[in-house]
Amino acid sequence: MQSTIAHPVSVTGFGYWSGKDIRVEFRPGMADTGIVFVRSDIGPHARIAACVENRVDMPRRTNLRYGDANVEMVEHVLAALSGLRIDNCEVWVDQAEMPGCDGSAQAYVAVLDKTDRIRQDTAAPLLQVTETIRVTESDQWVEARPAVGGGFLVEYRLDYPHAPAIGRQIAKFAITPEVFRQEMAPSRTFVLEHEAKQMLHLGLGKRVTSQDLLLFNDTGPVDNQLHFDNECARHKALDLVGDLALAGCRLEGHFVAHCSGHQLNAMATRALLERFAPKLPLRKTA
Repeated sequence: MQSTIAHPVSVTGFGYWSGKDIRVEFRPGMADTGIVFVRSDIGPHARIAACVENRVDMPRRTNLRYGDANVEMVEHVLAALSGLRIDNCEVWVDQAEMPGCDGSAQAYVAVLDKTDRIRQDTAAPLLQVTETIRVTESDQWVEARPAVGGGFLVEYRLDYPHAPAIGRQIAKFAITPEVFRQEMAPSRTFVLEHEAKQMLHLGLGKRVTSQDLLLFNDTGPVDNQLHFDNECARHKALDLVGDLALAGCRLEGHFVAHCSGHQLNAMATRALLERFAPKLPLRKTA
């Protein structure tokens, strides 16, 4: 059955890209409404449903837009809600960008775990992968396979030959709320030192330090320590969970990604809906 949260809870922080202070408040959602972002700084009418049709292509993050309202870097919020199996929730924000926190989904999971779950009297829509499909772009790909025995399995294969401190990594999980809390939510986003310098040159990320995410040089993380040996692959798997949440339903299948990013993850989400849920309505509005 579908679920929502019992009481509002909130997170504060600053946006990695904008540098602005941000407050996010999670509020209970009605059955069958899904995840909806509400821009409180614009007004309660500025609502953006978390669906793949509302996605806007941007480098290195997942952004959504509906009408004149937009939200940015929503993948960690969506991953937390999906990983904890919260189907319906209103996410009220006072800026466009979500706070980066420590670059993981841990802060969102921590506050969502402070409120109980409410079981709703409506069955959760379920997309079941019944045959293998794959989307590719150059040497990157995302594949959806039937899950032997059911469940939601995510596997990410990372290969950074130009960054030996990261190298090749694999992360694979059969996702339950407990597995997501312990094994995925704490994994942080990462950036290479030369990429960070390029962004700073463009005036981006000026408030971000090596304590706010994983900054890699040739030898490893700068002024930081890994939570897991394969933390980079785990974080990419977390991003995949967040991007797949734009399907707007629960998923049953084994999802394997090789070096994919947000754009290819979104392509896979669209392919899943077209192949396995052609009658599932996509929520463009609240």
